Amino acid sequence: MSETMRIVLVDDHPLFREGVAYTLAAQADMSVVAQGESAEEALRLAETHTPDVLLLDLNIPGGGGIAAARAVAAAVPATRIIMLTASVDEDDLAAAMAAGARGYILKGVAARELVAIIRKVHAGEGYVAPALAASLLAGLGGPRPSAPPPDPLAALTERERQILDQVAAGLSNKEVAAKLHFSEKTVKHYMTIIMEKLGVRNRVEAALLARRPMI
Repeated sequence: MSETMRIVLVDDHPLFREGVAYTLAAQADMSVVAQGESAEEALRLAETHTPDVLLLDLNIPGGGGIAAARAVAAAVPATRIIMLTASVDEDDLAAAMAAGARGYILKGVAARELVAIIRKVHAGEGYVAPALAASLLAGLGGPRPSAPPPDPLAALTERERQILDQVAAGLSNKEVAAKLHFSEKTVKHYMTIIMEKLGVRNRVEAALLARRPMI
């Protein structure tokens, strides 16, 4: 039996926060271990509880969710940070991912989909709301947190590049597996190797790098 996923939820709107907490508490594999409403509380609760997942609103008092994500990523790197926000601003998305977020969910998401996304991110995948994913994959400007080699894709084998191209086209691991006649487990193994070679944190960043025009 798998262990219960420990979640910290930080949002300064009590009604929304309590609704999300209620939804997650109803899941057999999830437990909301703490709730907060400010950037300071996000860091304190993350350090105190070392949760598996931190759900974090973008616009919270005390410096905002981006600063909180950056602080938590540095202090508790094992915690997977997911921004749960109403912002559809591309700059907010880029800043959140650069700060260490592994997921970016818009608040209009259905409860069932929210639960599924949290499980996906906890399992090691990245997630960006579909409304923003196309813009992300089209290319984000600005420097990366740590600059990759001039041509990091050159380190990939032909098979790894083939898989990455499918991911960059928007396919899930399951869809890539079906298209290339692999098992989903094999695709996940390849993606782990690909992300290590490219020096990225998740499949979203890998896809972005694959779509970036070569200079």
